Amino acid sequence: MTASKKELPDDIYIPFVETLFRDGFTLAIGITAQMALITLAWAKTGNVAFLAVVLVLLIVGLLRVGSMRKFAKLPAITTRAEARRHENRYIFYGAMHGAALGTFCLVAIYTAQDGFAEIAAVCISLATATGIAGRNYGSPRMVIILIITLTCPMSLGFILRGDFYHVLLGLLSAPFLLAIHRYADTVRDVLFTALSAEKRANRIAGRFNRALNTMSHGLVMLGPNGKVVVANAEAAHLMLLKSPDALLGRSVRSLLKRGVAGGLLSPKDCRYVEGQLTRALHEGRDRKVLVSLTNGQHYEFSARAGNQELGVITFEDVTQRVEAEEKIRSMARYDNLTGLPNRAYFHEIVGECMASGDRERLCALAVLDLDDFKSVNDTLGHPVGDGLIYAAAERLGNLVNEDVKVSRFGGDEFMIFFNRVEDESHLAGMLDAIFAILQGDVDVAGHVLRLQASGGAVLSRVRDSDADAMIVKADLAMYKAKELGKNGWRLFESAMDAAFRDKQLLKADLRSAVEAKRLRVVFQPIVAIETMRIASCEALCRWDHPELGAISPAIFIPLAEEMGIISEISTFMLHAACGECAKWPSPIGVSVNLSAKDFRRRDVVDKVRDALAHSGLAPWRLEIEVTETALLDDKSQTRQYIEEIKQLGVRIALDDFGTGYSSLSYLHKLPLDKVKIDRSFLMDVTQNSHSLHLLKGIVNLSRPLGLAVTVEGVETYEQLKILSLEVKPDLVQGFLFGSALSASGIETMSNTVWPFAEEMRVAKR
Repeated sequence: MTASKKELPDDIYIPFVETLFRDGFTLAIGITAQMALITLAWAKTGNVAFLAVVLVLLIVGLLRVGSMRKFAKLPAITTRAEARRHENRYIFYGAMHGAALGTFCLVAIYTAQDGFAEIAAVCISLATATGIAGRNYGSPRMVIILIITLTCPMSLGFILRGDFYHVLLGLLSAPFLLAIHRYADTVRDVLFTALSAEKRANRIAGRFNRALNTMSHGLVMLGPNGKVVVANAEAAHLMLLKSPDALLGRSVRSLLKRGVAGGLLSPKDCRYVEGQLTRALHEGRDRKVLVSLTNGQHYEFSARAGNQELGVITFEDVTQRVEAEEKIRSMARYDNLTGLPNRAYFHEIVGECMASGDRERLCALAVLDLDDFKSVNDTLGHPVGDGLIYAAAERLGNLVNEDVKVSRFGGDEFMIFFNRVEDESHLAGMLDAIFAILQGDVDVAGHVLRLQASGGAVLSRVRDSDADAMIVKADLAMYKAKELGKNGWRLFESAMDAAFRDKQLLKADLRSAVEAKRLRVVFQPIVAIETMRIASCEALCRWDHPELGAISPAIFIPLAEEMGIISEISTFMLHAACGECAKWPSPIGVSVNLSAKDFRRRDVVDKVRDALAHSGLAPWRLEIEVTETALLDDKSQTRQYIEEIKQLGVRIALDDFGTGYSSLSYLHKLPLDKVKIDRSFLMDVTQNSHSLHLLKGIVNLSRPLGLAVTVEGVETYEQLKILSLEVKPDLVQGFLFGSALSASGIETMSNTVWPFAEEMRVAKR
């Protein structure tokens, strides 16, 4: 679609209208020439009409030229309506001009019948017609009006002459009319296309300029000669220049030299950066160069080869990114609380130390662990615990030098690496000095805490070991130091490694035994003190190792707790004990001890319920023993589980009563049926009156609460006698009544009365 056949957009239409008012000087010359020629025709013919036309042209010329001069002084057109008003005024004056010339042509050709007048009319028509398209293309209406007012009277004059040749000449004016109109349209279309292209180019240039100058990166483009041909505002800002134009014509070297001149960049770095960027541009490869300035800022330069031998260099201030990366790197390497190297970075440091220097030298690694740190966290809170760790780290951090590296390995554990050690005595001296520095009182948030630690160390030749192996051995030595009473250190010995390996093998065998159900259950009789007959029994777990024989529960039960499989053993014990008890004569019951870890899991109630369901045992014949350790972990949760078990009809006993810190509070807060007094109260009851009074007090305290009392650890007749005569518990158990029996042994002994019964009756008389 051409420009003439569609409504032009405002930004094209307004410039077109403005073209109508340009070059009033040539318009004035043209009108003057027209007036002169018509005046000659009047002088020759004496036709008064010609003189009238001259006067009209004079008036129209003054109006048109005055209108153009006035337009030139007005502000630029901003709206379409305003442009339309100016165009209408132009058309009005132009139509008057065209009508005056058309009138002259009609009179000169038809009325005057003068050869010179006819030639003058044709000349004026041709001369004016050639300027129609060039001057008036901006207004299609003006073009049409001028063509009609100018050529139609001339054609009419020829046709009115009446002869064949003049009529034909008049008719041939029509193609001439069309040609002029088409020519005007063509000019307008060409200019419309040019203006549209310019508009698009300006829009693209504006977008490019806006994008270029809103970039967060500085950017310069280099010509084939290596000089800057394009630069953006950020580049000028980073180079401390007022505008991008100040960068034009400069070379990469001159830009970098500004940094050297300002003392921000060393000449060496300047040459390096220039070389890297220049090489990248010449080789057509992308390359990035990070430059650190003396003021702490960091710039990253990127060079890219472009098209048409143009190169692009971008650069940005990456100080925040570099600082963030450095912070992240620091966080990845150093402990947030203490500022010491963390486990991973310490491992890297030790590896680098051991990889360099004399491979035959001795080195050492020590592990330190704060004693009783868990109790500080549990009683005073983690912030106080963190304060204690920080205090220890502060003291250990002062030891760091070229040959001594310290790390917080995690929790309350620290590592110290000694890169060069002369011998064992040298290491012992350094560790003793460290322990002397480390120990002492620390004030943390108003709490005076005693700082002490246990440690383990390993001494090794560099070529014979690595960091991982040394850490394992130092850990083993530290565990040994804790076993021997804490607050000291031990040097690794080969026997520790063997013991550790044996322990790991024993763990593996225990796991296999639990999974294969190769454990067995024995039962220790619990005897009623009045009848001296079995009233119940306690289920005890036994493990017969295929190679090592019987393993003491004191060994494998702690191992099972450490391995996290104690709950599997508890499940096995529940099912086995309930199954055997169901075969015994009523009312003999069975007691099963559940661990503290059992009460940390919601399924403990389901375990008891399932054991009763599978065995068919009456719930009242099953007794669950709860230790104070389980109650201390989570009192509210454990109490809920105990109450749910109690609702099943199962009895609840508090085991090892008196070994904790708050046993008395449990007697009225928990739904207990029985209290089992720990054997430690009975050990010296025959010689110590205080122990006797304490036992009697516990029994007298429990009875009013409806609690049965069992005394554990009865081993001699004298203990049984004093219990029967003075303390009077409900039940007793211990080796006096024999070792633990098998299930069939309990069934056999169910009706047996121990011979002590008669002696007890005699003694009571």
